[in-house]
Amino acid sequence: MKGDRVEIVVDAGDTTRTYEVVASRAGRRVETAVRRGVVEVSEVTRNGTVVRTARFMATRVLALVEQPVPREDGSEQ
Repeated sequence: MKGDRVEIVVDAGDTTRTYEVVASRAGRRVETAVRRGVVEVSEVTRNGTVVRTARFMATRVLALVEQPVPREDGSEQ
């Protein structure tokens, strides 16, 4: 859903960096996956086409925070 976002906090050596992936348009969603030591966060359209992807080494990821937009009917999906 538009507005869904995922924040990724990454160890960058002597400091940390925070990245965000946001569902920027209506009908898009943000998906996360961990495969072979890589954390992948993608913005995906309704029909499954990946718009953009952020990839991070899993050993460097300190936090992965999913923040869904509150739905009007009050239910979480």
